[in-house]
Amino acid sequence: MEVQYLTQEHLSGFENYKYSALDTSPLSIYVMHPFWNRVVQLCPKWVAPNVLTFVGFLFTVLNFIMFSYYDYYFYASSSDHPEVSAIPRWVWAVAAINLFLAYTLDGIDGKQARRTQTSGPLGELFDHGLDSWTAMLIPTCMYSVFGRTTYSISTLRMYFCLWNVFINFHLSHWEKYNTGVLFLPWGYDASMVAAILIFLVTSIYGHRAWTFMLPGNISAGQMFELTFYVCALLSNLPMCMWNVYKSYRDKTGKMRPFQEAVRPLVPVATFFALCTLWVTHSPIDIVSVDPRCVYFVTGTIFSNICCRLIVSQMSSTRCEIMNWLIAPAAVMIFLALSVPSSGPSFELILLYTLTAFATVAHIHYGTCVVRQMCRHFRINCFRIRPHGE
Repeated sequence: MEVQYLTQEHLSGFENYKYSALDTSPLSIYVMHPFWNRVVQLCPKWVAPNVLTFVGFLFTVLNFIMFSYYDYYFYASSSDHPEVSAIPRWVWAVAAINLFLAYTLDGIDGKQARRTQTSGPLGELFDHGLDSWTAMLIPTCMYSVFGRTTYSISTLRMYFCLWNVFINFHLSHWEKYNTGVLFLPWGYDASMVAAILIFLVTSIYGHRAWTFMLPGNISAGQMFELTFYVCALLSNLPMCMWNVYKSYRDKTGKMRPFQEAVRPLVPVATFFALCTLWVTHSPIDIVSVDPRCVYFVTGTIFSNICCRLIVSQMSSTRCEIMNWLIAPAAVMIFLALSVPSSGPSFELILLYTLTAFATVAHIHYGTCVVRQMCRHFRINCFRIRPHGE
């Protein structure tokens, strides 16, 4: 059943939307864009940009499925669990190739749109919407490199690492919601290149290549964790706050009142508080029992929250104060924390139920929004309409 998630106000706002982004990353400007400019010339002009976006996303999904099969509980790199086989080295090589292809396709989809004169709001919404889900998929795959070992971090600490990624991704679009400009963070390109290289190194030397200690008794996994927070606190967050402040100072942004400016932060902060309450007070320590599922459902609902913010900032409409998926999540969490249970099965059933429900709901939302926009603009998402058609 199709639901009209976009209002007429949304659609009217999309009609007047103009893409505005600023990329100042030296790696992006001097290395990646010249490379992508060459690669896009190899792409036939009949290939729709959204096909490139979607195929790139599927490569990250393939990596997530592949690691889920070979290392569901993140024990494959742990010497404390010899009963769990190590991830084959060819898997790491395939993961590196998949991630490189995903990164490349994500880099050329906009260039393909300009080549084929098919640029429009649907392409940006489609791209950034899928990126919001990728924000969970790629770091979760990276966790398998270090795993649950003495050279790594706990599943709970990895949970907070993921939320660090989520919050920074959300802040970038909150920044655009208030400034009207998407300031592309430097950390994105650096993290993608680093992830590809880490997968390649692991494919050559195995996961034991990361079983070392740095000065200060810091393990490789802890350095991985530290990098997330350093990039956020020293780069992303300060630049985001500065850009928003500057837009008010110079009167170049949306000039929303304070309560309206911070409105998009309410649903993500509420969801973070609920999830953190669950993982820190779970009767069975759910984030240790099934960390992958916890990461997945958290990332899926976050993606839905972020997609709705992207819709609002692109259509210049008021952002929702709350996401409806938070309600069933709150009910599940309340039951998990308050209903007595004789074993772990009850809480796991709640987790799996919420995961299935949120995944179906999020896919339904994305599908309906894309179809609605295609009808409104009289375009096909995955096909370039010939001139005169």
